[in-house]
Amino acid sequence: MATDLTRYRNIGIFAHVDAGKTTTTERILKLTGKIHKIGEVHDGAATTDFMDQEQERGITIQSAATTCFWKDHRLNIIDTPGHVDFTIEVYRSLKVLDGGVGVFCGSGGVEPQSETNWRYANDSEVSRIIYVNKLDRIGADFFRVVKQVEDVLGANPLVMVLPIGRESELKGVVDLLTRKAWVWDDSGDPLNYRIQDVPEDMKDAVEEWREKLIETAVEQDDDLMEKYLEGEEPSIEDVKNCVRKGTINLDFFPTYCGSSFKNKGVQLILDAVVDYLPSPTEVKPQPEIDLEGNETGSVAEVDVNKPLRALAFKIMDDKYGALTFTRIYSGKLEKGTNVLNTFTGKTERIGRIVEMHADSREEVDTAQAGDIVALLGMKNTQTGHTLCDPDQPATLEPMVFPDPVISIAIATRDKANAEKLSTAIGKMVKEDPSFRVETDEDSGETIIQGMGELHLDIKVDILKRTYGVEVDVGQPQVAYRETVTQRIEDTYTHKKQSGGSGQFGKIDYVIEPLEPGEGFQFESQVVGGNIPKEFWPAIEKGFRNSREKGVLASYPTVDFKVTLTDGSYHPVDSSAVAFETAAKAGYRQTMPKAGAEILEPIMKLDVFVGEDHIGDVIGDLNRRRGMIKSQEPTATSVQIKAEAPLSEMFGYIGSLRTMTSGRGQFSMEFSHYASCPKNVAEQVIKEAQEREEAKKK
Repeated sequence: MATDLTRYRNIGIFAHVDAGKTTTTERILKLTGKIHKIGEVHDGAATTDFMDQEQERGITIQSAATTCFWKDHRLNIIDTPGHVDFTIEVYRSLKVLDGGVGVFCGSGGVEPQSETNWRYANDSEVSRIIYVNKLDRIGADFFRVVKQVEDVLGANPLVMVLPIGRESELKGVVDLLTRKAWVWDDSGDPLNYRIQDVPEDMKDAVEEWREKLIETAVEQDDDLMEKYLEGEEPSIEDVKNCVRKGTINLDFFPTYCGSSFKNKGVQLILDAVVDYLPSPTEVKPQPEIDLEGNETGSVAEVDVNKPLRALAFKIMDDKYGALTFTRIYSGKLEKGTNVLNTFTGKTERIGRIVEMHADSREEVDTAQAGDIVALLGMKNTQTGHTLCDPDQPATLEPMVFPDPVISIAIATRDKANAEKLSTAIGKMVKEDPSFRVETDEDSGETIIQGMGELHLDIKVDILKRTYGVEVDVGQPQVAYRETVTQRIEDTYTHKKQSGGSGQFGKIDYVIEPLEPGEGFQFESQVVGGNIPKEFWPAIEKGFRNSREKGVLASYPTVDFKVTLTDGSYHPVDSSAVAFETAAKAGYRQTMPKAGAEILEPIMKLDVFVGEDHIGDVIGDLNRRRGMIKSQEPTATSVQIKAEAPLSEMFGYIGSLRTMTSGRGQFSMEFSHYASCPKNVAEQVIKEAQEREEAKKK
């Protein structure tokens, strides 16, 4: 049975925390007939938020994929988290979407996180419609938010509806194209509405905005534009086609409004998803990469008859085992067949394929291009891996995940908990690639690493609740790095004689700094066989493995290059082990001479505060060694963009709330590493030495 892919919409709903994204998803599911009783987020009963943490915090942590139907179209909805520490989730979700609905709060407007998500969506070239929610709130103003979208996001909102009534008087919306008013009663039932004429007092505004809408739309079609300029009004069908074209080209974003909580205006968003957002066949196909990581020039065409290409974009653990959420780009996936995972190079058998409807599921035997399904029983597939036809392998562009910048030590209270901990952590690392875990060999502590304080807070919370593991949590530790600042030529000889064959390896080498972000490089310039080629990899390995522990405070060393210039070997006593040992000792000998220094992670900060608190906030950021980059007025506050070291930002939310009487907001993401001031570096080294001493005891 061939499916009509033009009737598919793979969409994400993304927004700032508290803009009402999950409530909107709820309403959509209700209207499309998937749930009968509407769950409320603030009652902690929303259908897509089924983890305890989500129901309790009222935020969506994991994106869940749900299928529903509207007007003969199949909508696959991916609910994405809005919180900055989970942007990795937003990024992953955007990668597999064809279109999106950006939800903004009618009173809060464009908030810091909305900007980050919007930027990600621009990077991924995702077509969007805009929905201004919560217009029933005090202080909500549709037109102010539209202006913010223009000013703050630099986007072009195409207003499609106007609200009828303000704040608590919100009754419905006027559809500008049809010049019809949709008015809901106060029963709270989304189906209790009437379509009637535009209220008298709104007629002028409706005509004015309708003209703007048509003028913008016809720019997509030269013939229509000419006729329009000559005074001929295009048909509604023609205007819709133009709006669709412009939306898919990212020229503008159709903009709607309403109140999801009060069930007003959601139907028009569903219509807009069907009318204006692209089907899987209308978006740029994913580029294919060969197994070495080079672009092949071919793309994964959305076609059932092409070889299988699918991307695992999320792993979630639930009561039935691990679910691997997968977007199929081309070909089809059948139960019981073998597919190749290009990352591991191994084939896996497809066990069960399920379609997810928020918390319930439906088993299917096959899925095909355009579908988003969950696979059960995948053993070695992780987020970002490509599944493909074993006979015609190709990789879809892999996702890149940032390195963690903060870590905390956690310890279990007894042995029973320790076993539960290792199982739980194994599952959590699979689900979230930006969450890493390592064991400190000397102390036996478990160190968890992530993208920010909140990220790790939630992980500890999940351990306690979902897995029932009680842990004690240490102080947050910053992930410092070390590097070198000078070029040094050096030599090292490793010699050991002790009856029988000895060990010998002499290396001459240069260690020099690289540009920030270039990592570690190794090159051999040895000529004439002074060190045989077969020993070069051992030397590289010696240096490469040594960089895990820097000479100042045992932090990983980055951004340096080792060039092997010369050396000598002994025909009997030289071995790979001898040269590897020479490299390790050479590293310890030379690094201190090469001007080793400590680098600290610098965070990019967006702080939003009222005019009257700017001085306090900037003063406080300066005390935290922050660099103020810019300050710009937004519609409701002032946005301060700054950079500050992570080590100074612990507990910042508390201070900001105190300074701004609870009104300030901020978002923070990793920017880059920079060298530490001398007094800070000395403190870091001292603390590292104290930790070493404590371990010895």
